[in-house]
Amino acid sequence: MIHCRHSLVAVTLAMGLLVPVAWSQKPPAPAPQPPSKPTQPVAPTTPLNSQPTQPGLQDDLVLFLRGRIATNDGTSLPNDAMVERVCNNSVRQQVYATAGGTFTMQMGSRFDSFLDASGSSPPLRESVTRKTSTEGIPRRDLANCELRATAAGFRSKTISLVDLTPSLGTIDVGAIMVQRASKIKSMTLSATPYKAPTNARRAYERGLEAERNGKLAEAHKYFQQALEIYPKYASAWFQIGVLFEKENQPVSARAAYTQATTIDAKFLPPYLSLASMAYNAGSWTEVLQFTGHIIDLDLLNHGGVSGYILDLDESNPAEAYFYNAVANYMLNKVEEAEKSALKAEQLDLRTHFPQLHLLLGEILARKGNYAVAISELKAYLELAPHAKNGDQVREELAKFEKLNHSTPTTEKPVQN
Repeated sequence: MIHCRHSLVAVTLAMGLLVPVAWSQKPPAPAPQPPSKPTQPVAPTTPLNSQPTQPGLQDDLVLFLRGRIATNDGTSLPNDAMVERVCNNSVRQQVYATAGGTFTMQMGSRFDSFLDASGSSPPLRESVTRKTSTEGIPRRDLANCELRATAAGFRSKTISLVDLTPSLGTIDVGAIMVQRASKIKSMTLSATPYKAPTNARRAYERGLEAERNGKLAEAHKYFQQALEIYPKYASAWFQIGVLFEKENQPVSARAAYTQATTIDAKFLPPYLSLASMAYNAGSWTEVLQFTGHIIDLDLLNHGGVSGYILDLDESNPAEAYFYNAVANYMLNKVEEAEKSALKAEQLDLRTHFPQLHLLLGEILARKGNYAVAISELKAYLELAPHAKNGDQVREELAKFEKLNHSTPTTEKPVQN
């Protein structure tokens, strides 16, 4: 059933509420560094349990774990590199590393960064509230814990926390070493950025640092220097495009992104940027063109892949599937839109795209599956309770609930 009213997705898109959180941006920064003169840790007042503790483990509090992620070949890490604290084989906490690989993990804060930091209950999703406001956890609670890094295309060594001694409430774990995973024949994405000469890569890294510090003119200079040394440096062309976008020069940005794709068709970030520009302009055919290229090279799209995959691209495919889904929907290709939206929902583990539920709700309503459409709109309102289109979504939800009373329920489509 195709509704005669204006599509909720189309109206929401016009309101600018279907613009996703950009994956090209750095994830949220980790917890701040501990103060230079932290409060002297004190021993917990709660009596110890009867469980035996290992010799040498004191009852002082650990406030922070800090260190860095380092690659064995000196190459840069992807944007989504993070550190996990694993205790008794269960992930208890996760924090993102900075662009330079450093990280700080705060122990026992009221709002841990991802999972409950010290409780024995099953892991919970984000923003878990602790029962007390006490910061820090007893050192003995780290006896069976270790740190490891997670980054696309890398394998990580682990660091045991049992023998590390805190200093003023902080444990410096040093470097967590990661190495590139083994390649799968015929399934490797672009390696062109790593063929650049050392001096070109050094200039490129300086450009990234200048950009992070907001020195765009200086960043331009270093990226141009890298291209003078190595004209086929696709990553440098891409970063120049990013600078042009920040400077509100879309024509120059598009030209730089296009140059990067001409040099290396397997380097995916510029394709995603071009898809984003086409998405914002409502050029749906172009969106399908650029996202289609990304999806064709998405290694998760290929069956029979086992072992480690060397993925040198920093973009998450969830955004490409999101753009693809909206473009297909706007071109009235409902089946294709549903397939891409379900794939994006599957990949969007951190719910960067609550709009996916809105899109799926519209698609399912058009197919007469009001029961599941209702659940999708409710999921959207739970994830975005203060959305500007909240009242409109609630009105739509009420319509679907009325229609559902007179329509046989159907099962939610199986995700491919």
